[in-house]
Amino acid sequence: MSEQAIAIKAKKVDEVVEKFNNATSAIVVDYRGLTVEEATELRKQLREAGVHMSVIKNKILVRAAEKAGYSDLNDLFAGPTAVAFSDEDAIAPAKVLKKFADGVDDLEIKGGFIEDKIVSVDEINAYASLPSREDLLSMLANVLQAPVRNVAYAVKAIAEKGDEGDAA
Repeated sequence: MSEQAIAIKAKKVDEVVEKFNNATSAIVVDYRGLTVEEATELRKQLREAGVHMSVIKNKILVRAAEKAGYSDLNDLFAGPTAVAFSDEDAIAPAKVLKKFADGVDDLEIKGGFIEDKIVSVDEINAYASLPSREDLLSMLANVLQAPVRNVAYAVKAIAEKGDEGDAA
């Protein structure tokens, strides 16, 4: 192999290492059997969630994963492999891929990492079933407002009872 070809491959490995290092999560999938329309729709849904999916050669993935400290993922890099990277929402790739895989038999989630922790398919599915960040914040706001709301109802009830006593 020529020095130029080796340099090009080394550059690709470094690019993938950077993707691994910048990602809060990366989910590895086997996309074999997806139609062009299905693949396009999947990429669209991932893009809308702020996730970027790349089809990368397995040898490059193995070298990059080892360099980035994710060598435990190497067993997943067999057959047609795509990786969905998210730099922001760690759960977004899991949610989109799980939902899409439930509707399409040809997409297989293999595993990945979420916030530097290697996760299995079962763990990815569990994360995918969690409420979104916005939903969790909404739930928290409701929980925090409940005591104030209850006090307000009690004060209102006392005030109304006092008004009834004045009218009699």
